[in-house]
Amino acid sequence: MASERTEELYKLLLSRGYPKELCTEIAYKYMNTDYTATRMLGYLYRITNPRMEDLIDEMLAILSDRDQIIKKKEMEHAQAVINELYRNGL
Repeated sequence: MASERTEELYKLLLSRGYPKELCTEIAYKYMNTDYTATRMLGYLYRITNPRMEDLIDEMLAILSDRDQIIKKKEMEHAQAVINELYRNGL
């Protein structure tokens, strides 16, 4: 089941006249978390009628940012485990 933000994104994309297949892909396949959907909604409210290419470019930028945040959190966790080993040993 999709979140409210994902549903809101889907409806907004449709209301802007983008093809239904594209709206479905963007909202339900790629921007299906509150974080990504909210970021895309913010973009769409700032830029009223982006070209399809610009919309997809923004989607890719949002996904890239999300991936970098995930990697950073993973590295922070790994570093915390290493620090714990240094402090307490095996």
